[in-house]
Amino acid sequence: MPRGTGAEALARLTEERVDHRFKGLPPDAEGLTVAELAAQRRNLFTGGFSTPVLALSAERLEHNLALMEAYAERHGLAFAPHGKTSMAPQLFRRQIEHGAWGITLAVPHQVWVARAFGVERIFLANELVDPAALRRVAAELAADPAFRLVCYVDSVRGVELMDAALRGAARPVDVVVELAAGDGARTGVRTEAECAAVADAVAAVPTLRLVGVAGYEGEVPRADTGRVTAYLRRLTALAADFDRSGRFAGVDEIVVSAGGSAWFDAVADVFAAIPELSAPVLKLLRSGAYVSHDDGHYRRLTPFTRVPQEGALEPAFRLWAQVVSRPSAEQAFVNAGKRDAAHDLDLPEAQVVRRDGTERPADGVTVTGLSDQHAWLRTTGEADLEVGDWVGFGLSHPCTSFDKWQLIPLAEADGTVVDYIRTFF
Repeated sequence: MPRGTGAEALARLTEERVDHRFKGLPPDAEGLTVAELAAQRRNLFTGGFSTPVLALSAERLEHNLALMEAYAERHGLAFAPHGKTSMAPQLFRRQIEHGAWGITLAVPHQVWVARAFGVERIFLANELVDPAALRRVAAELAADPAFRLVCYVDSVRGVELMDAALRGAARPVDVVVELAAGDGARTGVRTEAECAAVADAVAAVPTLRLVGVAGYEGEVPRADTGRVTAYLRRLTALAADFDRSGRFAGVDEIVVSAGGSAWFDAVADVFAAIPELSAPVLKLLRSGAYVSHDDGHYRRLTPFTRVPQEGALEPAFRLWAQVVSRPSAEQAFVNAGKRDAAHDLDLPEAQVVRRDGTERPADGVTVTGLSDQHAWLRTTGEADLEVGDWVGFGLSHPCTSFDKWQLIPLAEADGTVVDYIRTFF
């Protein structure tokens, strides 16, 4: 992570005062700086934290960071994890310290956050056509020779809009043509012929520079290993075809990028077979959900499940809520709901119950629904659950977990909170 303004901005996060903006923190911490509260090393369960409270495991976070660093290095991949998963500059820093090339983002606001905290390399996995945002990008590039931004183009019209906004810019913006993952997928150019037309449009303007191709295999319709691999081979073949036709003439490296968090094993396999091109190839993986992993969607789909010899990610989030109602032997309610828990893919999973300092499995407890501030629990005869108990939940889909919490305790296995992770959504 660059020193200077970025490091200073990270340091200023510790000077922020704890107040009503931050859920779950101890009421008597009001007015303390984050650094002062962290130095107290309070315990998540006995230190005055109130429910609901989301905690991130310090040990599991470090494990996941190290595992993906080793994976990328082993497979010869550069790594730009998708920062929109967490939007936490402290985690950006740790990812870069663990070997990341840079950070992937999706929209201009996220770019400004990353720049405010010193991120020098950004892959913007979206076509950027907003004139005001493009002018700010141009100003950032002019002011900082070390700053590099690469973004998608997926239409001739988009190229025209970018060029109009960037006229007079000191440096061209590096772009990659996005190849769609198939008919019915999300963004991207649908055919190779249309990709060539977009590339030619880029070549015709001075404000953009074509440096590669990219895509997102997570959008492949009815995705399985065969379909994902076929799409990725189309992507690498497109890079080779562009290179043969001279479209990358003059670039120092050719960017070929893909990689969500579900199929990066296929990305590693296909990218390993990229032929020698006219310039070195930056094989850029963008998987981001690994940083916290989860207890649902990615737990089922992780490549480490398909290739267990590569290691295993560990779910690092746990949401703690308190039983506030036990209306019958078959039903209970806790004080965490849609405002607190990811729920776009899977409901939270009841994992443990704490009472009087003792933790036990949440046997017989199932989440059946969420209201705004309550989770509905179905309980069977084996469930030992009382009003006042704390219940720990695993969450599915990190991308919609971080965004509900602005300051997240980073806790060790015994509950000692050693830091607080600030998010910016």
